[in-house]
Amino acid sequence: MKRIAYLGPEGTYSYFAAKKMGRGAQLVPVENFPLIFKALISGEVDFAVLPIENTLNGGVLQNLDLLQSTQDVFAFKSVTIRVDHRLAMLPEADPKKITAIYSHPQALAQCSKFLNSHFPHARLLPTTSTGASVKMITSPECAGIVSAHASVDGLKFYGGNIADEKHNYTRFLLVRKGGAKNAASSRIYFCATLAHKPGSLYDFLHIIYCRGLNMTKIESRPVKDKPGEYRFFIEIEANYKDDEVKTSLAALKSAANSFKLLGCY
Repeated sequence: MKRIAYLGPEGTYSYFAAKKMGRGAQLVPVENFPLIFKALISGEVDFAVLPIENTLNGGVLQNLDLLQSTQDVFAFKSVTIRVDHRLAMLPEADPKKITAIYSHPQALAQCSKFLNSHFPHARLLPTTSTGASVKMITSPECAGIVSAHASVDGLKFYGGNIADEKHNYTRFLLVRKGGAKNAASSRIYFCATLAHKPGSLYDFLHIIYCRGLNMTKIESRPVKDKPGEYRFFIEIEANYKDDEVKTSLAALKSAANSFKLLGCY
């Protein structure tokens, strides 16, 4: 049976993405993303699930860095999960007496208007994941922000979706060891660094334009050891089996200082 690492514990958004992308696989909870990559590279697991982008917060920066800096890993499947945050508490809890609210920092940020309005005096305490916050709800004065999809036996939800933005989605990638295989894809994801001179980004993007490729995403991250220089993460609509697409990727690689294919899905 194939094993898939995800940011645990059970009940996180990563957990539900793993269930959706790896039907029938054994799901392995891991406590943080660097350890997920370590488990994948060591062969402890066969695949890894990574949140890569949120419609409100943009790219998940830690995972962008890990994906580009880790050798011999490749994304081959993508899924989007709706973010539906709920406030969980013990059945006997009085919402007016809640003094501490636990959750992942991103979930706390995505519910900031609700929290400031309804719980202005509560302490907001970060956990490693939304699922991990469930374990912190040990008294009537504690609450946690969890996924609406999660099983919260012994707890109750306070109202409905408490996220500030109700139409919020996170995109996940399923990653394996190895490089690109000659499989059909609808999107191709890569990153590149460019010459630090006027017009270099324009020239690079002009290749995409001239070859009729639709760019669906572009994001930049600082190059850690080169202040003032950036790495660009780009996604295009393209079929990797198409020879013309491979020719276009070769042209992009030639125009870049560094180039890495991150995924085809």
